[in-house]
Amino acid sequence: MALKAACCTNQQHCCTYPQSLKLGYGSRGFGSSFLNFRAHRKWECLVVLSDRAITPVEDEEPLAPGFASPGTVEETEIIQSKGFHRDLQSLPKPLSATDPSSGHRDGSKVRVAYQGIPGAYSEAAALKAYPKCETVPCDQFEAAFKAVELWLVDKAVLPIENTVGGSIHRNYDLLLRHRLHIVGEVQLLVNHCLLGLPGIRKEELKCVVSHPQALEQCNVMLNKLGVARVSSDDTSIAAQIVASGGRRDTGAVASARAAEIYGLSILAQRIQDDPDNITRYLILAREPIIPGTDRPYKTSIVFTLEEGPGVLFKALAVFALREINLTKIESRPQKKRPLRVVDDSNKGSAKYFDYLFYIDFEASMADPRAQFALGHLQEFARFIRVLGCYPMDTDL
Repeated sequence: MALKAACCTNQQHCCTYPQSLKLGYGSRGFGSSFLNFRAHRKWECLVVLSDRAITPVEDEEPLAPGFASPGTVEETEIIQSKGFHRDLQSLPKPLSATDPSSGHRDGSKVRVAYQGIPGAYSEAAALKAYPKCETVPCDQFEAAFKAVELWLVDKAVLPIENTVGGSIHRNYDLLLRHRLHIVGEVQLLVNHCLLGLPGIRKEELKCVVSHPQALEQCNVMLNKLGVARVSSDDTSIAAQIVASGGRRDTGAVASARAAEIYGLSILAQRIQDDPDNITRYLILAREPIIPGTDRPYKTSIVFTLEEGPGVLFKALAVFALREINLTKIESRPQKKRPLRVVDDSNKGSAKYFDYLFYIDFEASMADPRAQFALGHLQEFARFIRVLGCYPMDTDL
């Protein structure tokens, strides 16, 4: 981005203001970029503190080409496909992180990347955010990040947390490794369906395939049927496996859209144990949006703290003092610097985890309260980065 040259020499740090100044916004916004102070006509760095050494956050190092993605699915037996139906061959091939392909683009639609294949819940989230978009499947989360960075797509929609399964930690780590901005969020109500080949009844099933979390979220129904459970990489892949395998005793847990795409019958709907099963997705883009105050906004940041008693309490208090509501806090150990050593003359050395803290709070960066809160936070933080300020999704 053109703004990066305007600030500090350490590009791992974003920008803010001294507390004594009244702030305004420039035309390019904030994000991991900068806050503009019109009154003083200059840019200043977010957490370059006087007389304090800045410790690089090594997790920000970009992924090298050809990296291997750690497995996120337990290693269990997978039903092997014997070749897909001719209609399935027409579906778009997922992009990969090591061999991306832009495919056809006529410029008439917004292209939105998601992880999975057609029929995935992530695709449904992308269509909720951009109903007329062209969805682009990716085989991994990393591939979706890269697709945006390489200008193959305009946006990416990726899951960050689920009310039942919790946080998707891999995407928290990737947010720091890549220089994308959060420009929106999508909340999607999950409706797990039991799918099978046309003409069969659910009582005939002996095996059900799906993502491990989907299987766990439908525990009551699957126990009642007494079926064996087989893991797949994604719910939509499970539907594809059942459609292509042709086995009448095998079903899948997936979306109703997956049933339509792969020609399967819906044997039962809303089979999840918890009816309020909601997944929250982040919308990522190359450029941040200009924050406003016309509707509810949310801001996401990541930071590390100096050592000392009560430092985390003090960091969180900067928001409470300004009546800013925190909606999420997530801690992740730094990957390449996981331990911090503290010398103790009496008992030798003590080691403990060195954490990154991810926080979401309900305030726009156009709100002076948020600006002053971050200015206060820099007194305790060794590193701060604004991941994005974006409108809240209040529609389910």
